[in-house]
Amino acid sequence: MREKLVAKQSVRGSFMAKPKMQQCAPTGKSRAKTDPGCRPYPRQIESLGEFFSICNGLLKEDGVFWFRGHADLRWTLTPSALRYANAEVRNKALTLLRDFKRYAQIKLSHPPGRDDELEWVQLARHFGLPTRLLDWTRNAAIALYFACLRTPEKNDVDGAVFVLNPEDLNREADPKNARILDAHSDADRIARYLRLSGARNPRGLKTIAINPVWNSERIVLQQGAFTLHGSREFTLTRGQAPSLVCLKVPSENKRRLLSELERAGINEMSIFPEPEHMCRYLVWREKLDVLGAQ
Repeated sequence: MREKLVAKQSVRGSFMAKPKMQQCAPTGKSRAKTDPGCRPYPRQIESLGEFFSICNGLLKEDGVFWFRGHADLRWTLTPSALRYANAEVRNKALTLLRDFKRYAQIKLSHPPGRDDELEWVQLARHFGLPTRLLDWTRNAAIALYFACLRTPEKNDVDGAVFVLNPEDLNREADPKNARILDAHSDADRIARYLRLSGARNPRGLKTIAINPVWNSERIVLQQGAFTLHGSREFTLTRGQAPSLVCLKVPSENKRRLLSELERAGINEMSIFPEPEHMCRYLVWREKLDVLGAQ
């Protein structure tokens, strides 16, 4: 009965209709191999036009939706610092922020203030340090771009685009306050999360959705947003976000989708401002690169 109620809440809060959805197996060995922790949408992404058609059918016109692309369908929605199996290693990853602050002071022309903790964590995430932030975008096409990239192992695997209603997520964490949290007006609440260790707590803080500090050109270009993961569950699944849906991107369609995205103005140069990404894009455009994106 509780499962049915959750499903109804999901539809009411986010999506147009429930019958199109299929439920993933919530636990078991098969999930580790094939299930990213949400409902898979029955239609696969064959073209850019079909992708937008599916999005238009899924999303409420007045709703707020975020997107995230994974090059490998099997990857879970877990922030980098919390992917380690051992709590001691997770703690070590999280405490790297102290070293980052010390070293980055002389390398940044305008470093954040001493107490601007979220801004420091965002910068650390931007430069590749493990944190408890998970990146999302408000632009569905940008998420699809990331879903169409090859994995670091260069394997031909299916990708995925995740769709999330951030207000539904925050409603699960705080039923009386479903709005997306703000870095300034909700600074104290966000700081509680940033002080957490890497230990799990079954009664701890739930994952929340927050608006970013606009402290880099990249986050502006990518129309970025974040989920901030607490100590109760490190991986975002349907249990915390009833609205979460996964759109499958078959590996054989990735190359064609990247070409269609390129014609629509979505490419590595348009979403990454750094010069090295401009160079990688130019080489990719002329089909000279066998190591970078397809």
